[in-house]
Amino acid sequence: MADFKDIIGQEHIKRNLMSAIVTKKLSHAYIFSGEAGSGRHMLADAFSRTLLCTGNAELRSSIGFHLKENPNDATAMLGLDACDICKSCIQAEARSNPDIIYVDCEGNHISVDDIRTRVTAQVDIKPFAGEYKIFIISDANKMTEEAQNALLKTIEEPPEYCIIILISENPSLLLPTIVSRCVTLNTRPLDKNTIAEFLSKTLQMEPYNASIAANFCQGNLGKAIHFATSDHFIDMKTSVLSLLKHIDDMPILDILDVIRKFNENSQKINDYLDLMLMWYRDILMFKATRDANLLLYRDEYSTIAEQANVRGYDDIEHIIDGISTAKLRLNANVNFDTAVELMILNIKDSCR
Repeated sequence: MADFKDIIGQEHIKRNLMSAIVTKKLSHAYIFSGEAGSGRHMLADAFSRTLLCTGNAELRSSIGFHLKENPNDATAMLGLDACDICKSCIQAEARSNPDIIYVDCEGNHISVDDIRTRVTAQVDIKPFAGEYKIFIISDANKMTEEAQNALLKTIEEPPEYCIIILISENPSLLLPTIVSRCVTLNTRPLDKNTIAEFLSKTLQMEPYNASIAANFCQGNLGKAIHFATSDHFIDMKTSVLSLLKHIDDMPILDILDVIRKFNENSQKINDYLDLMLMWYRDILMFKATRDANLLLYRDEYSTIAEQANVRGYDDIEHIIDGISTAKLRLNANVNFDTAVELMILNIKDSCR
């Protein structure tokens, strides 16, 4: 379980939630929106733990009183968090707090029966110990329309102690009537240097690989941590570099076979294509600046310089557009071989 102090970035959301807690100006329904790994679940955990914490109740009360008198004091809430030692916090840590009810998607969707059993059948039962009863619905966009309509009735007329948190990657799949009754809080990408520093200092990742991982993960700390704590990222980077350093001399069918293996091994071809994009952006950067210090793949300086010399600006930009287009086609379920062959032809044409 996370506390607010454990969450890197997302200061705009933390301020919003902590202010709501200490001033008791709470919404009955929230949407925590953002991609997986962006901190949505950690924010929901910190919010629910702090709301139900009994150890820091007096501190929250005094801060709330102070903010009424000094509403612009941005430092007043610094250090405010759950105490981690009261009964409520201990139960929350074990995910056994009776006043925090989780609704998880255990299949392809969340059914109307799931909502009726986990939410509507329990919402009228008053909190067991705390001041609030909190429902956290993960993958909320996977609720069926019937499930959303069942939930809507609760959101429209909730008991005063009820707080519903919807965690969603794509709120556009939620009914507009639900979205309009919720406070939507969108996570933001983190600064790449912040992620790289975290990976280096906290997870002891080698700075060069931390920098590549931070750029690869595009501001998503959860994704960066996942790759930093597994061997997959290093293996994936090694495989991609082995291909890109020899791609100009390889037959098209051989390149296609290698990329097929990428897809078979990880089933996340987008990750490999993102590493390829970073490579060609490095080539474009070096061609424009001749500054090796600006490269992500600094250890591959000589190969990048060589490829920058044989490709024009238009050719490199054409490759980057081709890889981006391949990602869009694959995400739209276009035939794999067709999408990748067109991408390879773009790359091969650029060095003729």
